[in-house]
Formats: sequence, C-alpha cells, structure tokens
Amino acid sequence: MAGPTGHGTSLGGSLGDLLRAQVTPRHRLSTYNARHWHAQLRQLTGTHRGYQALHDAGLHVTTQTLINWLSDPEYNIRRGYRDLIHTAYENIALVPADPIPDHVRNGQFEISGTVKTGQDERERGTRRAAPLRIDGRRGDWSAIEELWAAGELTDDAFEDHFIDDVIVADIGEGTDGWDFPGSSYSVELR
Repeated sequence: MAGPTGHGTSLGGSLGDLLRAQVTPRHRLSTYNARHWHAQLRQLTGTHRGYQALHDAGLHVTTQTLINWLSDPEYNIRRGYRDLIHTAYENIALVPADPIPDHVRNGQFEISGTVKTGQDERERGTRRAAPLRIDGRRGDWSAIEELWAAGELTDDAFEDHFIDDVIVADIGEGTDGWDFPGSSYSVELR
C-alpha cells in the first residue's frame, strides 16, 4: 500500500512537500497584521483568547486603564506596556506547527531519483534499480522536529538532516556519504 508521495525539484523539496501534506507547519494568521500598539490592543481585547494572551504576556492593568488606552490611540503608554501588548499579539498571531506524526517518523521511505555515494551514481526507482529504501524508525528526528516547530525547516535543512540523521542512522555512511545531485525526486512514505 503506497502512502503519500512528495514530488519536488530536490530531495529536500520532495521531503518538505511530503511533510507539509501530512501536518500543518507553523504559520501566521492572516488577520493579525496590525502594526500600532493601539490597533493590536483593540484586536486582542475583542476576544477571550486575546485577553488571555495579554494576561499570559504579563499585562496586568485595571479595566479603567484599558478603557483609557482603547479610547485614545494617541494615549502615551510606557514602552514596557507596548512591548507586552506586542508580545501578546505575536503569541496569538503565530500558530504553532503540528508535531511530526509517528507514522512519518516511523515510516518506510522510498526515494526515486539520482542517488550518489562515492563513485556510485545511479538512477533509483527504475526497472534497473530499486528505490533507495530508508527505515525512518532508525533515525534521530530531534533536529528536524526542532526546526519544524520553530518554523525554520527549509528544504535544504530538511535534506541535510534527513541524510545525516535518518539515512546514515539506517544504512550507514555509504562509500563516501550520500548525495542527491538530481533535479527531481519522488519520495513515498509507506
């Protein structure tokens, strides 16, 4: 039974497409784009979640103070309060990434495309050569998960960590490391 397939111009792009098809990456809500503290405060005080974010950020002022701030966008508040409002706003605006699911970390990956180790370079996933099969259970996914959660997992970083932390952990270094010099890859998760 074939699982989701990632197609991309590089191995990292294919892996990234495959992961993004499985889980939601860290992202910013499109409705949170206010720049000025007053607009941010108005948006935050419009919802219970916003009030909670203000509280969690450490903004503890009286209701009358909030009313004064909200009634006048030119009201002069201390920089420390503006920073707390901004922190609360960003905490609401940024949606954390879903965790990488077990079926991805424990999956069997089949990589088709140009694979090179040492002097051996061949097209994998053809009638002449089986795809490169990788057991994800043997890999160390911690660096990938950390970058994913921070919203910093680029396709290049994913490829580098997948090679170093998953492929090498499963099948070793190869003759002289692993390289994916091709222009297009297919990655299947089984």
